[in-house]
Amino acid sequence: MSKVLFLNLLRSVILIFAFTLSAQVSAQFLPDFTELVEKTAPAIVNVRIRSTVSASDRFDDFEGDRQELEEFLEFFGDRFPDGFDLGEREGGSLGSGFIIAEDGYIVTNHHVIDGADDITITLNDQRQFKAEIIGSDQRSDLALLKIDAEGLPTVPFGHVEDVKVGQWVLAIGSPFNLSHSVAAGIVSFVGRSLPPQITGQGNYVSFIQTDVAINPGHSGGPLFNLAGEVIGVNSQIYSNSGGSIGLSFAIPVDIASNVINQLMQSGNVSRGWMGVAIADVTQEQANIYNLATPKGAFVNDVLPGGPAEAAGFQAEDIILRYNGDEIRNSADLPYHVGLSMPGSEVEVELIRNGRLENIRMLVGDLDAASSQQQLQLGSIAPIENSLGLSVTELSETEKQRLGLEHGLRITEVIGQVAQRAGLQVGDIILSLNGRNLDSLADLSEINNSLPVGSPLPLLVERDGQQSFFTIMIDG
Repeated sequence: MSKVLFLNLLRSVILIFAFTLSAQVSAQFLPDFTELVEKTAPAIVNVRIRSTVSASDRFDDFEGDRQELEEFLEFFGDRFPDGFDLGEREGGSLGSGFIIAEDGYIVTNHHVIDGADDITITLNDQRQFKAEIIGSDQRSDLALLKIDAEGLPTVPFGHVEDVKVGQWVLAIGSPFNLSHSVAAGIVSFVGRSLPPQITGQGNYVSFIQTDVAINPGHSGGPLFNLAGEVIGVNSQIYSNSGGSIGLSFAIPVDIASNVINQLMQSGNVSRGWMGVAIADVTQEQANIYNLATPKGAFVNDVLPGGPAEAAGFQAEDIILRYNGDEIRNSADLPYHVGLSMPGSEVEVELIRNGRLENIRMLVGDLDAASSQQQLQLGSIAPIENSLGLSVTELSETEKQRLGLEHGLRITEVIGQVAQRAGLQVGDIILSLNGRNLDSLADLSEINNSLPVGSPLPLLVERDGQQSFFTIMIDG
């Protein structure tokens, strides 16, 4: 054997040995979930609902066989995109949940049981019970159920401050009706704010993002740390296909604990309310106010008669901290305000005219705010099958500050029409199809007469610059 051949052979043997040893060492440091699953699985339940599905729930894009679609829905379960149209029928869906009290209290998602005529809980030992809804909260997507049983296994809540990016987590639920399926992964982000057009609930939840393979049917199930503590409630997935692509979102345990305690005590949830219209801080505004980076929540307007006005907030304030918590962007503020108990006093740190100030405010009650006060915000619901966005009217203060005579500010971009046009939250629509917009009535009126299938000009102001966009209403 030549010396060269011998050295190559020796090198190969060393590499194989090193690879094998490395794999063995790595395997020793990978978590073993068996004990965790054995301890927690008995408290995980399957939640099945029966409800009447009306023709208003359409699925316009489906071109297949009606019977096949119905069978698919029965298997798929959970929440589906807007657009189903099967006529009025008896429907079913499923999700997951977990037991938090030995006498039968169960946590799941609001969207799992929303509209349910009948709820059946299947335990790990296959016993079945009818459940009643103690309370349900759409804004946090949480619900509390009760079954008539005693001595049930439970799982404990952990602490959100202990959740770190990169830590191992585990989910147990019923994806695609496959009960008690276990999936593991890591936390990939903490404090993720999702646009309302994704969550459908507003910015009242700051999610734990994971790469756990969460699929339809997992909703309402727990997200565990390695100590077997619930650190989140699985709620959302982000996917174009409907299946997992490694982006899943769980409601953190601090929000879940707050909401569930309120539901257990009173059946409903109270949230703090501030009374300001806000937007993200732009780079231009950051430069003006000498901020190193665009951060905080920019106050566009202060609602007359609201808590913020009483405390002395002004338009153009930039809120940096709320009761000690950093406000990274405008989506952070509703989350932190919502967690505040109405009537409590909080301290808010802000920048006003380039100076750092602190203001103390008595928190209002979001649900108790009168409908008239809410209307003063000028909000309008998304216009179905048209622009696919929500807007607010500009106050006279905003018009003067921006140098505008009219306009409507976009607060949510929901539909494909607005998304395709490139419209963004914070844009100000000045005119649509040649007509100036100054009120919600203007938009509602012109919406009824917009031509379908033709390009329409839209004049928009963004960051002080006016540009024309083109939209086309779908037929």
